[in-house]
Amino acid sequence: MKIKHNTIVKPLPTDELIKKHEKFWRLKLPESFLRFIKENNGAEIDDGTFEYSNRGYAVERFLCMLDDIEDNPNGIYDIDVVFTQIGERLTDNEDLLGAEVLPIASIFAGDFVCLDYRADKNNPSVCIWSHEESGEFDPVTYKVADSFSEFLNILE
Repeated sequence: MKIKHNTIVKPLPTDELIKKHEKFWRLKLPESFLRFIKENNGAEIDDGTFEYSNRGYAVERFLCMLDDIEDNPNGIYDIDVVFTQIGERLTDNEDLLGAEVLPIASIFAGDFVCLDYRADKNNPSVCIWSHEESGEFDPVTYKVADSFSEFLNILE
């Protein structure tokens, strides 16, 4: 996997910003993802393709974490912005506070790569969230990796 360094969204997230988001989402981001986002916030990648179940997917870009989304031209790629837009389609629990499935990368044609905390609150797997198949409080996801590190290896 080759990062397009000129697409990294600045400013890079601080520990304080990350903790603020983790508190809002009520989850702990995995260390491998934290290392990645602190260096490659919102970056596009060359040849970010992978296969799952005999279907090809292309990662358009990773989502970013910003403190000020309104004054940043890349604010539409902020994890929280995307989460807010599709949040009711990421869970089947109407009473959920926080997140169980957190989008981290956009895939060509409207789907998202997500961290999935539903099976393990401490070690999220990585899934594809299908926008066409998901409905309000009826998410359709496909597990593609046991961890974020494993997902990055799939892209290499």
